[in-house]
Amino acid sequence: MEWTDEGIVLGVRRHGEANAIVELLTRGHGRHLGMVRGGGGSRMRPTLQPGNTVNAVWRARLDEHLGYYQVDGVRLRAGTMLASSHAVYGITHLASLARLLPERDPHEEIYEMLEGILEDFDDVGHAAVHTVRFELAMLAELGFGLDLANCAATGTTDDLIYVSPKSGNAVSRQAGEPWQDKLLRLPAFLRDDVTDPGWSEGDLLDGFQLTGLFLLRHVLEPRGQRHSDAREGFIAAVTRGRVPRMTDGPR
Repeated sequence: MEWTDEGIVLGVRRHGEANAIVELLTRGHGRHLGMVRGGGGSRMRPTLQPGNTVNAVWRARLDEHLGYYQVDGVRLRAGTMLASSHAVYGITHLASLARLLPERDPHEEIYEMLEGILEDFDDVGHAAVHTVRFELAMLAELGFGLDLANCAATGTTDDLIYVSPKSGNAVSRQAGEPWQDKLLRLPAFLRDDVTDPGWSEGDLLDGFQLTGLFLLRHVLEPRGQRHSDAREGFIAAVTRGRVPRMTDGPR
């Protein structure tokens, strides 16, 4: 068995004295592990950093085997990205989200989205917005997508500023006004009807609270997991240290 694909390094762990087991999110073969001979040495270390994009050739006698990778660097962005605290936390968090995907199951749109995020990760604001959108996309990919296109009560597509914490559907300003203290806020950068939304620190916190609630309820808690420390560290880094309590808010 053999294939060649492009992949983003999610994680590496040493195997023996010189080798390493590398976890990639590949474009056409999904989240896939393989052993790299010599991957534990200093020569391969700059290439096998989380967040880097590599060209990988995977070989194994049988498809179900772990197999071996031969990797070459394509975009070695980790060296510059990991100089900033938000990037250190962010890459770790994005990798943990990618690990929620079934192994060896292709998710090309998620791959493309992650690649785009990493290319623009040096800007703190853009990194935060893109990460919220990536969490939203992961919810949809795992079968728990939110309906933010029209109001759950009236069907309108205009002035959507709330989200129901029970259904995950958007709610318009007028329909939600009587229950605003029980609804989640929908930041403008997640709305289709806003062409150039911009964002504030409050918008970022609202976005992370929104995606965090549904990730916790539908994806993490059923697996016996919680939000990672990396996620909270990333939110703190991009919002000047003010981390929202993800378990707070309406249920």
